[in-house]
Amino acid sequence: MTDPLTSFVPPDQNWTLETLAVRAGQTRSQFNEHSEALYLTSSFVFDSAAQAAARFSGAEEGMVYARFTNPTVTMMQTRLAALEGAEACVATASGMAAIMATVMALMSAGEHIVSSRSIFGATQQLFGTIFSRFGIETTFVDSSDSAAFAAAIRPNTRLLFIETPSNPLTEVLDIAALASVAHAAGVLLVVDNCFCTPALQLPLQLGADLVIHSATKYLDGQGRVLGGAVCGPKVLTDEVFKFLRTAGPTISPFNAWIILKGMETLSLRMHQQSANALALAQWLEKQPQVARVYYPGLASHPQHALAMKQQASGGAIVAFEVKGERDAAWRVVDHCCLLSITANLGDTKTTITHPASTTHGRISPEARAASGIKEGLLRIAVGLESPCDLEADIARGLSA
Repeated sequence: MTDPLTSFVPPDQNWTLETLAVRAGQTRSQFNEHSEALYLTSSFVFDSAAQAAARFSGAEEGMVYARFTNPTVTMMQTRLAALEGAEACVATASGMAAIMATVMALMSAGEHIVSSRSIFGATQQLFGTIFSRFGIETTFVDSSDSAAFAAAIRPNTRLLFIETPSNPLTEVLDIAALASVAHAAGVLLVVDNCFCTPALQLPLQLGADLVIHSATKYLDGQGRVLGGAVCGPKVLTDEVFKFLRTAGPTISPFNAWIILKGMETLSLRMHQQSANALALAQWLEKQPQVARVYYPGLASHPQHALAMKQQASGGAIVAFEVKGERDAAWRVVDHCCLLSITANLGDTKTTITHPASTTHGRISPEARAASGIKEGLLRIAVGLESPCDLEADIARGLSA
């Protein structure tokens, strides 16, 4: 069994993403199992004291302790690295753990982050509240303005951080342009690729240095487990691995196995859920109770052309504003019988949430306003149900 950070080179360099999602990273034990094995063990036995010393020092590759080495986790990391076109991948306990591990591994007190303002509420909290306590400052800028990122960079800036599309307004940022901005200043560009996954978008090919995932979402695809990942060049992921080995924000082998199997159907799910989302977004635009629809696949989206250039489709997240502010939005939510009222996304089951009171409820009203998150905004993560059934369920609340 190879080291968790060893890069994967497929036997056939022409394998497509669909094939890599099923075959990449697969290793077999002495039993030659067809489905990837789940290794539930906290530690591994060595043949001798000398081998134990060699494994712990890194002189010999192999499994040591499940906080930082496990065969199932290795397979998950190798498969995701192959899908992203990355040299290496480090899996973590959650998406937030992936962001935390990246910053803690690559930055020090006194250094600076430039981040898009339009990011997940917990990420805003992590950057603006927690990291600041340890001397890492963050400047939040307008997502749609590449010049704003350039203007915010300081001599001590280490990272540019973006989500694209953003949560929840699906703002699309120009990855290639921001990579140029970052690299001109000697700064790393980190892209949260949770909403698109490698099935729809490959940030590393567009110039990003690192890709972050909440594997909890589409990589699993059925809302079963938590997981995260950092993908990129080994020189950077090695540093993340060192932090994970010591600090321990580790994914469990069981969760890694679930995500490993979930990736097998990633492309099928993402393309069908994107098609369903487009149909729903087009329907929502025609509803008189809806003030505005946010979906990159719509021609009305401000960054539609950019989205169609750097994404394979519009994705599966649709946000829309209901006329009547919070009361009207909550009525839509409360009248849903089919859609699941939950803040999770990426599931085969469609979910609906009110971002101002859930995913972004812990940030200040001023920060929400600056991010464009209004009281009438709802976010739908479209699943695999029939769009006509979703429309009928939402129509019930819109007409209430």
